[in-house]
Amino acid sequence: MTLPRKAPITMEELSELLLQRRRKVDTLWEAGINPYPNDFRPEHTSADVFAAYGDKEQVDAEHDIFVVAGRILARRSFGKAAFIKIQDRKGRLQLYIKKDEIGEQAFADFETFDIGDIVGVEGFPFRTKTNELSLHAKKIRLLVKSLHPLPEKFHGLTDVETRYRQRYVDLIVNPESREIFIKRSRIINLIRAFMTARDFLEVETPMMQRIPGGATAKPFITHHNALDMQLFLRIAPELYLKRLVVGGMERVFEINRNFRNEGISVRHNPEFTMMEFYQAYATYEDLMNFTEELFCHVAQEVLGTLDFVNQGREISFQRPWKRLTVRDAILEYGDIDAKKLDDRDLALIYARSIGLDLPDDIGHGKLMMEIFEEVAEHKLIQPTFVTAYPTEVSPLSRKNDHNPDIVDRFELIVGGREIANAFSELNDPVDQKERFLSQVAEKAKGDEEAHYMDEDYIRALEYGLPPTAGEGIGIDRLVMLLTDSASIRDVILFPQLRKEKRD
Repeated sequence: MTLPRKAPITMEELSELLLQRRRKVDTLWEAGINPYPNDFRPEHTSADVFAAYGDKEQVDAEHDIFVVAGRILARRSFGKAAFIKIQDRKGRLQLYIKKDEIGEQAFADFETFDIGDIVGVEGFPFRTKTNELSLHAKKIRLLVKSLHPLPEKFHGLTDVETRYRQRYVDLIVNPESREIFIKRSRIINLIRAFMTARDFLEVETPMMQRIPGGATAKPFITHHNALDMQLFLRIAPELYLKRLVVGGMERVFEINRNFRNEGISVRHNPEFTMMEFYQAYATYEDLMNFTEELFCHVAQEVLGTLDFVNQGREISFQRPWKRLTVRDAILEYGDIDAKKLDDRDLALIYARSIGLDLPDDIGHGKLMMEIFEEVAEHKLIQPTFVTAYPTEVSPLSRKNDHNPDIVDRFELIVGGREIANAFSELNDPVDQKERFLSQVAEKAKGDEEAHYMDEDYIRALEYGLPPTAGEGIGIDRLVMLLTDSASIRDVILFPQLRKEKRD
């Protein structure tokens, strides 16, 4: 069923429509009709109708009654009959409403129904002259009166900020948005099943922490009145999960929210979802293989393939994935030779020549990462494990046994974006305390993202953390990748936005 193209509704017309619909609600109450009843129970969905009769070219099923409910998305009236299209959680279904079938009074009531209203229907399936499977209504009833008109059919809800701010309308009128969040739920369920099948235990750790840790980020600060104590929304669950490994829970994972008081962009939202997991008696190299297996499993189940397109670029999850050190990535994609890169002063000159504004006293490790992010990261389109991160920027990672200036760590980059971060865990309490103290010194210099000192975590390490590898996976970014979404706000139901301006 198609509708004629119309111009978008103006604000003046919208105000009048709202007034008209509110008058209809008043009229219904005055007639003794509840416009918001709660005694109708649908027994079927639109998908049930198509499952039963979708493959049948000839449908003769007056005896087969379906009871469905949904929101009216479109209608086409002609005299004593009408077609409407409704949407429920499984999809869309056309209904045929005929005055002689439902009765004069019921048809008169139906004539007052608006696009956006929610109705309950009993009817039997049939095919129209254009061969569209539909439901011939024997009864129809108003279940919810909608006061707001839906966006015009052909234009839909296209304003990006309005889509994010009024996600409820976006989900009604944009099927592609609904599909993204259905896929998101499936992706998370697949990850959870993958982990539990490998003997990982799902746990929950505190969202409010006395000392934030586990990542370099600026935290949100709150206050607990009863304890008269400052608390932080967690930036990562890492230190608590590793406490559990100390306690003998050798394989743990958590899928939950983290909070970072940072800017908002197509890659960043201050509230986001991650999975972190820890496996005793494993190394970061083991986790590279594990991650390949996990991502390939999820992609195959969700997309049916390991080769797909993301933002116009072809991505292949075919194994094995490329592995590249930070240093080699800079040498491959940057215009600098190894001798200059390995010399801090010469590397700083190069960094400034490519537009980086860096302090004179920046450490060599941080300098390397600034250069890497500028010249290499965005060019890593195919899945790439970037390894050998500088110890200076990895306060929780185990130093490499052969080169103490780097750690046993990787970040997974796909489509030019970090998707996962993992390392062999630092389990030497003396080394860990020294690195915390170094972070405290950085914080004293003004680095708001540096780690705090966590004496209790040091005490936990003193009881003995077994050799362990851990990883964090950005669920939102993985969903972006597998749903071909351009912004993180496309895959978060209610992303953080600026305060709404109202006239």
